[in-house]
Amino acid sequence: MSTGTLPVLDLAPELVQAAQVSKAWPFEEARRIVERLKRQGRPDGPVLFETGYGPSGLPHIGTFGEVARTTMVRNAFRLLTEDKIPTRLLCFSDDLDGLRKVPTNVPNQEMMQAFIGKPLSRVPDPFSNEYPSFGAANNARLRAFLDGFEFEYEFASSTDYYTSGRFDKALLRMLEVYDEVMAIILPTLGPDRRATYSPFLPISPTSGIVLQVPMVDRNVEKGTITYIDPDTNERVEVPVTGGAVKCQWKADWAMRWFALGVDYEMSGKDLIDSVKLSTRICRALGSEPPESFTYEHFLAENGEKISKSKGNGLTIEQWLTYADNDSLALYMYQKPKTAKRLSFEVIPRTVDEYFGFVDAYGRQPVEQQLGNPAWHIHSGRPPAEASPIPFAMLLNLVSVSDATDKAVLWAYISRYMPHLTASTHEKLDRLAGYAIRYFNDVLKSNKHYVVPEGAIREALVALDAALAEMPAGSTADEIQTIVFDIGRKYFPDPNKKGPDGNPPGVSLDWFRGLYQVLLGQDQGPRFGSFVAIYGIPETRDRIAKALKGELAAG
Repeated sequence: MSTGTLPVLDLAPELVQAAQVSKAWPFEEARRIVERLKRQGRPDGPVLFETGYGPSGLPHIGTFGEVARTTMVRNAFRLLTEDKIPTRLLCFSDDLDGLRKVPTNVPNQEMMQAFIGKPLSRVPDPFSNEYPSFGAANNARLRAFLDGFEFEYEFASSTDYYTSGRFDKALLRMLEVYDEVMAIILPTLGPDRRATYSPFLPISPTSGIVLQVPMVDRNVEKGTITYIDPDTNERVEVPVTGGAVKCQWKADWAMRWFALGVDYEMSGKDLIDSVKLSTRICRALGSEPPESFTYEHFLAENGEKISKSKGNGLTIEQWLTYADNDSLALYMYQKPKTAKRLSFEVIPRTVDEYFGFVDAYGRQPVEQQLGNPAWHIHSGRPPAEASPIPFAMLLNLVSVSDATDKAVLWAYISRYMPHLTASTHEKLDRLAGYAIRYFNDVLKSNKHYVVPEGAIREALVALDAALAEMPAGSTADEIQTIVFDIGRKYFPDPNKKGPDGNPPGVSLDWFRGLYQVLLGQDQGPRFGSFVAIYGIPETRDRIAKALKGELAAG
């Protein structure tokens, strides 16, 4: 089943030419696929991209990331080849896999315990009666999210492909090369596992469990395998076709590549050995394995790998509670081969980085545009304008105004930039809502205001006096100059230069002190810009409260 619409790319000749040499990682990957087609004598394709999903737990950000990144490579390939070669993206769910353990983050644990070993597509839905199985419920959650991002993809169910006969030819081929497959896998296993291993896992016709039992016989002509039923101790002969068996993981992956003709698939660093073995099995079956790309995993706040069964780490829903999906796509694009912590604190920074890339895009030459993440996030057509106010600035406005409603923020914004309104700048309006939620849910409890003493107190008194002399409508740059001059006097740094090119400059202690005293945090926005939006009278009032110790007292 296909969903979404393939975006229309700008195929201007200068873009196509720049794509041939772009160092952006999606284009480097796309060129590998072009070379593959030449090597195989398939200049006209088609090309099949695949992503895999194990629905044994709830979909997480890493699952989405694999689809997003593969889509970026697909779009790079389309530009590289002037979109003349048909492409497909298949999102494959291994829902015929047996339930090995009950995830800790789902309800009805006791009920699910009774279905250990049975295919995920035959385990009841623990959440409700809405779906026929646990696998179907998780598949639906994944698809709903991918649809929300408007990915163009086809969804495939392992259960459907096995039972419909779509894998029959490949399964019979696996039976033919059984000895070769065993020779590839057995050396990688311990003695106990070697004694029971088979590339085929029969699905018991009596218990419904996916059995991990050794084969006692096989008949290539009949297309059958024979095993000893662990419950009855009787010999059971079953066909390898029609969904009577499924393949063991590494053999299954290789069989799928062979059966479908997969050209490109990504996988995490933990699957490097699996990729190597599946690659050898795919060649034993008689076809070239897909081009592969190994990405690093996202890490939870404590540094451990995100797990769908544990439900640790930042979720898709949590990210989208505090930011648009564009920022999430940027986080997927950046440094895919570097392990990154996925925690709440990365959201504001990523949001502002995203707008920075959008803002730069229109000023860049073509070759730089193709290296700009905005091209890959928006399929070559990023928005024309970025946010006029950084997300970090909005968060600080929420902090000092105690805003619980966007109207409070808009009162400040409209005074600073009268041409901006919620109706004409919908993205900024959404950002204001995200800022209110993020501050109150994530930042508020961590605020710690410092009582000003010594040099920082003297400097704040001087800043207040200087602001009192400034006329209404003073610009952010004019205010910043005053802030800098006071810092130069009270917090000089002889190792730095001032705007006149001569030392001293300003120590970071001045700005850190401003943020700690007035905002309750160690870092903050360009202070002149903050005052310009928040207002000079409002800033002076806040300084007065800080000097009296009222901010630190809560």
